[in-house]
Amino acid sequence: MPVALSRVRTNGIETTVATAGSGPAVLLLHGFPHTWQLWQEVLPALARTHRVIAPDQRWAGSDATDGYDAGTLAADALGILDALGEPSATVVGIDAGTPPAALLALRHPGRVRRLVVMESLLGTLPGGEDFLKAGPPWWFGFHAVPGLAEEVLAGHEAAYLDFFLAAGTRGRGVPAAVRDAFVTAYTGTSALRRAFSFYRELPRTAGQIEAAVREHRLTVPTLAVGAHPVGDALARQLRPVTDDLTSRLIPDCGHIIPLDRPAELLSVLEPFLRR
Repeated sequence: MPVALSRVRTNGIETTVATAGSGPAVLLLHGFPHTWQLWQEVLPALARTHRVIAPDQRWAGSDATDGYDAGTLAADALGILDALGEPSATVVGIDAGTPPAALLALRHPGRVRRLVVMESLLGTLPGGEDFLKAGPPWWFGFHAVPGLAEEVLAGHEAAYLDFFLAAGTRGRGVPAAVRDAFVTAYTGTSALRRAFSFYRELPRTAGQIEAAVREHRLTVPTLAVGAHPVGDALARQLRPVTDDLTSRLIPDCGHIIPLDRPAELLSVLEPFLRR
């Protein structure tokens, strides 16, 4: 299935968007340290029956100096659908792509047919306490200190990203071409600063999510997919605020589900898309 790459203007930025297939739209939102290539193992199968849209999030695909809270990222995603003429889509988010995906569904349920979220927490909503009982992952604090992580890591980006790619696949690793694409996208002080800005905006993101669930329930059919290490913590957060929730755990799978266990992900994702 051929993949077309284009530059799309949305919400004041321009970013790379990969598209393939035709049919109902599926919008795929990656996390850190990923690009749209995160989805390359599942994209061909999805594109047999859907128009798959996989953008680079603004920290990986643009030179934006701000706008890394989930609300702005959700507006980016909505703008991509507008630019591509899609009135609605199934929205799939993983890791740092989960908060904007969920916020898009909460704020604009008419534009989101279904929601799929994976391997992340949604701000400080109740349900994530077990996952956080030993404290948040160490890199959250490291990334959150303005100016520190990008200065320390400049020149060592490949080694740093390799840590996450190994941990996120339980040591199995990712294809060399995908690894190289990730390293290219996150090399340089400015590129790192953009990526870490998401973490620096986490308090604002948490406030946006809390405000959204106070005002709205999540009414669209929602699938929460867990692996290692988040497991079912995301589903526990979603259950009290979601009308139609399906939860699935993928065994022996690392955090980077679409590259670590693509076939298993498709086995839960494709039936949900057919509902």
